[in-house]
Amino acid sequence: MSKIEDRIIEVRSVRVLVDYELADLYQVDLKILLQAIQRNSERFPSDFMFRLTSNEYIHLKRIRNIPTSHGGRRAPPNAFTEQGVAMLSSVLNSKTAIKMNVEIMRAFVKLRSLVENQTALLRKLGELEGRVDHHDKQIQGIIDAIKSLVSVSSKPQRLIGFKRE
Repeated sequence: MSKIEDRIIEVRSVRVLVDYELADLYQVDLKILLQAIQRNSERFPSDFMFRLTSNEYIHLKRIRNIPTSHGGRRAPPNAFTEQGVAMLSSVLNSKTAIKMNVEIMRAFVKLRSLVENQTALLRKLGELEGRVDHHDKQIQGIIDAIKSLVSVSSKPQRLIGFKRE
């Protein structure tokens, strides 16, 4: 089983887990997971769960190397935000689901912490840059190099969907 963090993707500027990944993590059949969600649809408003568009799903299949015909799925998968995953724990009440839910919540928190740390580092570099004598090009070069490394790594590696303007 791959790390949970590797399964979290960014769609529409939100970190999510898709339903088939959750079914695998919870060790339940996808059909069972989808039935439980359908029976409890009022627990999953659009900010907790949404269906990927066809284009988002096509892009997801490309970046995840998912075969175009893998079991005859007709509709794109559902994407669950952190709150949606938390709500799943009330729908799937097995010991495995509860244990895995705790691990998934930890993964979301870890990713959020990484982004916050990078943002704080960029802010501190900006403050340092303001204090550096602009005649000292070596220090400025070091600051610029660190900023470029942090800026590149803070961008999501797996961005899916279209940016709405």
